[in-house]
Amino acid sequence: MAAGRSPPTLLLLGAAGGGKSLLVGTNLTDLRLPRKVTVRELGGCMGPIWPSYYSECSALLFVVDASNPTQVSSSCIQLLSVLSAAPLASVPVLVLFNKIDLPCYMSLVEMKSLFRMQDIVSCATQPITMLETSARDGTGLTEVLQWLRTALKDPC
Repeated sequence: MAAGRSPPTLLLLGAAGGGKSLLVGTNLTDLRLPRKVTVRELGGCMGPIWPSYYSECSALLFVVDASNPTQVSSSCIQLLSVLSAAPLASVPVLVLFNKIDLPCYMSLVEMKSLFRMQDIVSCATQPITMLETSARDGTGLTEVLQWLRTALKDPC
């Protein structure tokens, strides 16, 4: 990292109760991937202020509770709102369908269908990747870290 250059910022967004805090443990933390990355977790109830953080965003993780079918429509609306924000037009996005360790979770195929992810991906300006995760037991977290390394690699 060049002197004076701040580390890239990753926004971790999604509806309340999706498992964001369990993924990072706090609302602001640093990761080494091997370079330093700042992770800012903004809860679902903070949705009205999310846009004030978009300009500093280098990558976006959007967390969805895959075990809560009643939250699907509101999560989809939040995701569409985030994807339509001009400052995020070229920011890579990782949609995490979390809580797959619970017996009532919806599969990736079901979640893609309910979210109409094929339509969202075809209309979005951002590159979008989807993964299943369990913040509780660690399933999928290796793939999340690999995505982060790829999405945030230095242009140098």
